Amino acid sequence: MAVGARSGHEEPEDRPDHSGNAESAGTTGRTGSDGDSPEGAVGAMRKPRSFWKELPLLIGIALVLALLIKTFLVQAFSIPSDSMQDTLQRGDRVLVDKLTPWFGAEPKRGEVVVFHDPGGWLEETQTPNPNVVQKFLSFIGLMPSVEEKDLIKRVIAVGGDTVECKENGPVVVNGKALDEKSFIFPGNTPCNDEPFGPIKVPEGRIWVMGDHRQNSRDSRYHQELPGSGTVSNDEVVGRAIVVAWPINRWATLPVPNTFDQPGLSAVAAAAPGAIGLAGAVPIVIWRRRAGLNSGRQN
Repeated sequence: MAVGARSGHEEPEDRPDHSGNAESAGTTGRTGSDGDSPEGAVGAMRKPRSFWKELPLLIGIALVLALLIKTFLVQAFSIPSDSMQDTLQRGDRVLVDKLTPWFGAEPKRGEVVVFHDPGGWLEETQTPNPNVVQKFLSFIGLMPSVEEKDLIKRVIAVGGDTVECKENGPVVVNGKALDEKSFIFPGNTPCNDEPFGPIKVPEGRIWVMGDHRQNSRDSRYHQELPGSGTVSNDEVVGRAIVVAWPINRWATLPVPNTFDQPGLSAVAAAAPGAIGLAGAVPIVIWRRRAGLNSGRQN
């Protein structure tokens, strides 16, 4: 019976041992008030790692993020000349969107873009020799590059467009005159220093001009080079979207309204004629058939 009674009141395995064993009691005595083991209590009391030990890791992460941002998102560029006045001043820092080209976006009329020297545009321009620190900061995108030969201009025409500008006349794209008063340098003419055209811009290329027309060596002045003054879309780094420095010059760089006027697109300009031709063909065929049937009846 005693055995049976004991069997009916056996203690669960996960309950504390009350056998009075000295080793067990000693262990129980060292258990913290919250039930943690001594090792857990010691672990909880450990000091956090020193800030100076964490600093190299934080710097490394920051540098990697900066490099990724510079490579895929935005990059800072310094304006080295007066060719884009008054839109941009010498010494301005602009941020260039490098993300959208990764998704197949191409330069559009009216945008201000940064592009690599297509070849021969800056051959007479001397580039400064930056020190090691400047090179490193430029490499990770924390300061504009002072070594690369890049240019910044406004896109006037894109692949498929026909662009021209006669002396004392406006710039004309696909037969539409541009109203450039809102962005070209005060007192400048659209192209009196270098009239041009008409020029058909090849597909995949752009025609660019500076806003300070009488102080810009742009597409007009490089027509003897391969590309006839146009720039390949592949050479375009990205679109300048904002003036970030100095603070009192902060501004966005929107597309002027004149580039949104109806009929400016070469495709749109050709569309009415194409639609008219498509509509005329069935009518001509119908009339021919009607004429043949009439002749047979006679």
